[in-house]
Amino acid sequence: MMQLSNGQVTSVSKKINGKVTADYNDLESIYIVNLKTEKSTLTERGGYFSINASVGDTIMFTAVQFKSLKITLKEEDFNKELLFVKMETFIRILDEVKINEYKDINAVSLGIISSKTKHYTPAERKLKTASDSDAQIGTNTSIGLDPILNWMSGRTTMLKKEVEVEKKELMLTKIQNLYEAEYFVETLKIPEDFVKGFQYYIVEDAKFVEALKAKNKTMATFIMNELAVTYKDLIAVKP
Repeated sequence: MMQLSNGQVTSVSKKINGKVTADYNDLESIYIVNLKTEKSTLTERGGYFSINASVGDTIMFTAVQFKSLKITLKEEDFNKELLFVKMETFIRILDEVKINEYKDINAVSLGIISSKTKHYTPAERKLKTASDSDAQIGTNTSIGLDPILNWMSGRTTMLKKEVEVEKKELMLTKIQNLYEAEYFVETLKIPEDFVKGFQYYIVEDAKFVEALKAKNKTMATFIMNELAVTYKDLIAVKP
């Protein structure tokens, strides 16, 4: 319930439902984060999303194909059946030289090695439990009912999204362990208020993530410097 302290009213966190709109067909898997609570989610097909928040919280929307967007929630936003969020498409133009710079970057050059043993995160374990049928072919053929029921209820889809969010959170932790906060502001020249958004932005880049997984900090730093240039264009930071 409401909590009073020194004449101030603390807003209760509650779920807000919304829909991203844009001049773009694919509105699925846009990354959404409450910058106050650092809780995150992904949009579903059609751009629909739900996230817990309070009045005054700032929500950031990030995707490679769109310009980064931040909105501050107002009281009236929670009274709407759907909060519509308009995102602007980002058209990336690369010159020929820059394309050639990346022609030799692939899984091999990044130093990625395959692992024989599969290690499951908590979210991956829940997904595997929900989706495995444990079917046995033979006289005593049996098929588990849980995967079928989970599929019908949409639980498997929800767990897949949990896995994606968990992977991004693990990447964010690695970034924060590898780089001091000052590096983003002083070296990459990212405005302090946008550092968290930049970190969410770079975990969407496949090459950067592969370099982190391979523990190749040199390559990760190189890619991150390139992404910083693009990100500053996205947030329209003037030199």
